[in-house]
Amino acid sequence: MFVVDFMLRLIYYRLMFSVYILYSIKLQRYYIGTTNDVDRRLFEHNTILYPNSYTEKGIPWSLDFVISGLSSKQAFEIEKHIKRMKSRQYIFNLKSYP
Repeated sequence: MFVVDFMLRLIYYRLMFSVYILYSIKLQRYYIGTTNDVDRRLFEHNTILYPNSYTEKGIPWSLDFVISGLSSKQAFEIEKHIKRMKSRQYIFNLKSYP
């Protein structure tokens, strides 16, 4: 029973997505993304896993805000919405009034 419960929890958490906002002091910019594993993505952004990527220029990135417990579709829609706002003030308000 323990193994079945563990496997169901593992599947459930793999299907849960998050929208994350990173901040680079070096660039003074935000990066918005979607993932099912925030810790892994933060690690990938802070290493040169993808040479010549936008986030390579901003290393080190810090995790600034996370919205978790979303379906894939919800996460991508929220990510798209935040990116369309193109506003530091919007991100500030999102963090201040979740």
